[in-house]
Amino acid sequence: MNHRYKYSHEHLDFVKVKRNTWLKLGRYFLYFIGSIALAVCYYIVFTTFFNTPEERGLLRESKLLKEHYAALNEKFDQLEVVLNDIEQRDRQIYQTIFKADPLSVNVMQTSGMAHYSEIELLDNSDIVKMTNKHLQSINERVKVKTNLLNIIFNQLTKEDADYLTIPAIQPIRNNDLSRTGASIGMRIHPFYKVPRLHTGIDFIAAAGEDVMATADGKVTMANRSFRDYGNQVVIDHGNGYTTVYAHLEDINVKVGQSVKRGQVIATVGNSGSSMAPHLHYEVLKDGEYKDPLNFFFIDVSPDNHYKMVQLASNSGQSLD
Repeated sequence: MNHRYKYSHEHLDFVKVKRNTWLKLGRYFLYFIGSIALAVCYYIVFTTFFNTPEERGLLRESKLLKEHYAALNEKFDQLEVVLNDIEQRDRQIYQTIFKADPLSVNVMQTSGMAHYSEIELLDNSDIVKMTNKHLQSINERVKVKTNLLNIIFNQLTKEDADYLTIPAIQPIRNNDLSRTGASIGMRIHPFYKVPRLHTGIDFIAAAGEDVMATADGKVTMANRSFRDYGNQVVIDHGNGYTTVYAHLEDINVKVGQSVKRGQVIATVGNSGSSMAPHLHYEVLKDGEYKDPLNFFFIDVSPDNHYKMVQLASNSGQSLD
């Protein structure tokens, strides 16, 4: 053990210095306190500016979870678009087939989840709560729409619900919608050049193309004429619905004949008061004119239906 010495003038020699026990304890205590303070400083610096491997892993996991929740929210928004489309088609089916408005549904409508930039501001628990709330809302809407579709199915399967007698297809082949002309409403008359009520929809087609019955029924008129509607066929579908096919060239059916949906009944022509070869098609319910655009729900998708409406509304002049 090292010892401290000091020069003694009294003894003219170096003498050993005796250490005070309390002084030694105090010095050790100061060393201990200094070491702790230095360790705390090192800890603060490293935890502030440096992350441990575990912390870096947790940060990566948190970032991935937030990105995952953002992707889920986008899918939820897409599901909402699909649900809105189903609700629109449901309304059309109720109005067209059952002649009534769809059942009222008190389901909370969500306006979409927070975007990724907004999600970044939330902690994990808030993100989970938000996503669960959105998921519950969509589940409720899906349950309600499922119940409504079951109601529709049950009504369609009743003996008195003969949906085959509802005009639900286009009378000519018009898959690309390019043949869509003016629909029901005030249109410029092709000959008189004044606004007149157009009671049906025009389909632009070449003479001789097939014209099909849009629903099951019985032919009540198969008339040939050089005036007004020219050669025309009228079909009574037995449930208040009547369809009219005008300006025909050839007629393939007779009065009293039963026809099926999709059956060829005539060919496109230019007879009567017609500006060019086309088919004028009308739908009547209990003697009242209805817009045929609302009755193509079997062979026209929602997107194409919207396009047809745009094309028909942009046609300011009819062909008859």
